[in-house]
Amino acid sequence: MPFFAHNDSEIYYEVAGSGDAILFTHGASWDHAQWRPQVEELSNDYKTIVWDVRGHGKSTLPDRKVDSEEFSSDLIALLQHLGIKQAHLCGLSMGGHISLQTAIRYPSYVQSLLLIGTPFTNTYNWFEKLAIPLNRLSSRFIPMSLMASIQAKTLSTFNKNNADYIKKSVHSIPHKQWVRIWDAVSRMESKEDLHKVSCPTLILQGDHDTMTARQQKEMANKIPQATLVYIENAHHATNLDNPVQVNKQIMKHLVSLERF
Repeated sequence: MPFFAHNDSEIYYEVAGSGDAILFTHGASWDHAQWRPQVEELSNDYKTIVWDVRGHGKSTLPDRKVDSEEFSSDLIALLQHLGIKQAHLCGLSMGGHISLQTAIRYPSYVQSLLLIGTPFTNTYNWFEKLAIPLNRLSSRFIPMSLMASIQAKTLSTFNKNNADYIKKSVHSIPHKQWVRIWDAVSRMESKEDLHKVSCPTLILQGDHDTMTARQQKEMANKIPQATLVYIENAHHATNLDNPVQVNKQIMKHLVSLERF
């Protein structure tokens, strides 16, 4: 199986297809398999890369405090490992925020961004300033089995097949490991840096996704070359809920860039 070592972790990845590179980054507590519907279609025309963020799936996590800056550092190290000088970055939720921070910190590596259900801050309003710290605390006491069941039920309304995948991926993470991961993820902040994104950006938002909806219009307004598109019949597992529409929008975005 393909792994590479970086910053005390073994990072798992998969590559399919050829052409311009698209690197997909999954949401928190999920893994690379989230992107199967996209890889199956897009790898016919592009080089698709999926990976497990450190501490998720098959990637390891060192026994120390998790630094969220390592997420984007790992992403760049993966591109370097594969000899890719520039790629389109697509991510959902945490994966979108990692992609966003990569474009801010390593702009020369990023050809464009595709952000799905992506938060850019954990302190957007009074609700988040109150709820996120409480959520961070409660994660210490909620078993992964319960968390997996709640996620699976909540995020399989539009696609019943989501439930088995979500349960398996969430439950595979050891609880003590998840607490450290979530502490880092829930402190990621990019609200003062959105204007630094210099590449074309497509923002996709599920029309029933209440988890990140409040941040999307502001992100679209503050990123210079951003376009916001809503995906029908989709919650936070947007790319799994409506893969046909998501794939169509991704292809439309990529093809539009090939004209220049």
